[in-house]
Amino acid sequence: MASSNKIAFHARSISLPTKSNPLTLTVEEQLCRLRSSELAISSSSISHNLAGLKDLYESVDDLLQLPLTQDEKCLNVVLDGNLMLLDVCGTSRDVLSQMKQCVQDLQSSIRRRRGGDVDLENEISTYMTSRKKVSKVIRKCLTDLKRMDNKNTEVSVLREVETTTLAVLESLLSFVSGPKQSSWSLVSKLMPTKRVAPKGEEETTEVMKVDILLKALISHKPSKSDMQKPLEALQMSLQDLEDGLESVFRCLIKHRVSLLNILNQ
Repeated sequence: MASSNKIAFHARSISLPTKSNPLTLTVEEQLCRLRSSELAISSSSISHNLAGLKDLYESVDDLLQLPLTQDEKCLNVVLDGNLMLLDVCGTSRDVLSQMKQCVQDLQSSIRRRRGGDVDLENEISTYMTSRKKVSKVIRKCLTDLKRMDNKNTEVSVLREVETTTLAVLESLLSFVSGPKQSSWSLVSKLMPTKRVAPKGEEETTEVMKVDILLKALISHKPSKSDMQKPLEALQMSLQDLEDGLESVFRCLIKHRVSLLNILNQ
């Protein structure tokens, strides 16, 4: 996913029972904010949108408590989508957990390391191998996300919420996997500069900084102590994302219960 792109949404109108209902207006406003948010691939922007998703689901669940006439077929479709979102959210949680463990292991290895460069290369190789495995899982998950987004086009606020969730989860997974290498050199990405990235170029994320420094470390450019700060920053970012994702996961479960209750009435 290119950085600084807005969330990609299909053009759909929102079909809600009563435009004047305060809950309806709240949901529409929250959807509009998430649509217009600039999803640069940064941990802060993704954390912000995860928090926005949490608020959105809380408002939608309040809306579902109203005595509205619901189309059973549409609700069943949304229920299926909710199950897939829970699956993707679960995969994302696993990915973040694995990534955190990789970073912790690398931090520990660098701190206590007393061996030579061969040992260091082995430690970095282990980290990069783990990153590749995580990226493989993410690529499959992103493919599934695109398939989900193209599967149904029912015009309803619940589908809009699902599409919004897909976009935010996709941005999270893209952050962890790391964008493709841009045309900028690795060195220029780490040099302090006021230059603004050209349109279509990726910004340097916490994940990318660690990858770049590890490659440079093998060539003896930065010292081992230079690695600790970016690793700590990445670890903190992953923790923030994990906390935000956990909140969204709980909201998805609550949302599923609300949908099932409506269908069982």
